[in-house]
Amino acid sequence: MADLEDIRTGRHCVFALHAHLVFVTKFRHRVFSDRHLARMEEIMRAVCADFETELVEFNGENNHVHLLVNFPPKVALAKLVNSLKGVSSRRMRQEFPDLVRHYYRANKLWSGSYFAGSVGGAPLSVVRQYIEQQNRPV
Repeated sequence: MADLEDIRTGRHCVFALHAHLVFVTKFRHRVFSDRHLARMEEIMRAVCADFETELVEFNGENNHVHLLVNFPPKVALAKLVNSLKGVSSRRMRQEFPDLVRHYYRANKLWSGSYFAGSVGGAPLSVVRQYIEQQNRPV
């Protein structure tokens, strides 16, 4: 059962939905430094806020990022993921010209695929600790 602090309410529902998302860079190229990941987290928090979702935890390494999101039932995860990847790719390209060389022909930062796992089998604290312990570049 979810902790009371993780339970949210909507107009007609009470929910505790969490997903672990992983996005990988195109061709798994090592693209990110700490400053890139710091800005990416800000961008992704803003996108989540637009979807009325909460970015509970964010971290990553030089070629992928992990997100733990708390979302309402009205949000389709595929649409959230599409927006997270699209907005972050576009903003990162605009703000960090040094990343452009990683965008290749299709002007895409991210691989077309992603991982989305419902979180509930493992306690959220374990998933949060796993994300916190990613080997973040300096």
